[in-house]
Amino acid sequence: QLQLEESGGGLVQPGGSLRLSCAASGFTSDRYVIGWFRQAPGKEREGVSCISKSGDIINYADDVKGRFTMSSDNAKNTVYLQTVYLQMNSLKSEDTAVYYCAATLRRLGYFYCSGSPGTWGMVFRSWGQGTQVTVSS
Repeated sequence: QLQLEESGGGLVQPGGSLRLSCAASGFTSDRYVIGWFRQAPGKEREGVSCISKSGDIINYADDVKGRFTMSSDNAKNTVYLQTVYLQMNSLKSEDTAVYYCAATLRRLGYFYCSGSPGTWGMVFRSWGQGTQVTVSS
């Protein structure tokens, strides 16, 4: 059973930066996809970025491209454990949301984190509790 725990959220001024971390455990192979998602007040959950367990970036949502960077700490990762990060720069008020980390076993032939970001999370099976990010002056 996968367990994921996010950290690093907080209050930041517009234009500022934050780095979120996701500590995940319980993997049984490298055939997983890990994603960052967010849900703003009154809005549906949407995908932000996705990465393969081996560290290959899969996709970013259009409204975070060039501002957010997802990465994997390969020096610390094992088959069982994985730490991924979301570096968020040039933050805007519209980035305010609860940010979640999620993971799922990769199914061959399925294109993860493609199409509308609002649909990315539908196939992810394991979720963290989330961390609040508030961008405000």
